[in-house]
Amino acid sequence: MTTEPLTLSQADDWVPQACTLPTAEQPLRIAEFDDLFATSLHGLERVASTRLQLRLDARTEATTRDLTARETGCCSFFTFDYAPGAGGELLLDVSVPPAHVAVLDALAVRAAATAGLTQ
Repeated sequence: MTTEPLTLSQADDWVPQACTLPTAEQPLRIAEFDDLFATSLHGLERVASTRLQLRLDARTEATTRDLTARETGCCSFFTFDYAPGAGGELLLDVSVPPAHVAVLDALAVRAAATAGLTQ
């Protein structure tokens, strides 16, 4: 694990080798996450090295649940937990085992950049 922050270009390659999604479909899935982040991500917080909390518009809950269920199907190391947040937000906790912290690092950088947030 590096101590230097990832750049957006490094975060572009956040799909891990363990992913079983066919290579041709990976750009489409990334685009779905980018759309979710760009349209509904209000904020994010790294609560632990293995856990990222996203604050999303609650109106995207069905879309978010569908997308994360499909992501778990190909990248089974992800755990996604949902909770209601303040002010009409949906809290999405994304957890990974220690071996996949770099994937979570890249996801956090990409989410923040796509949503126009600073980390």
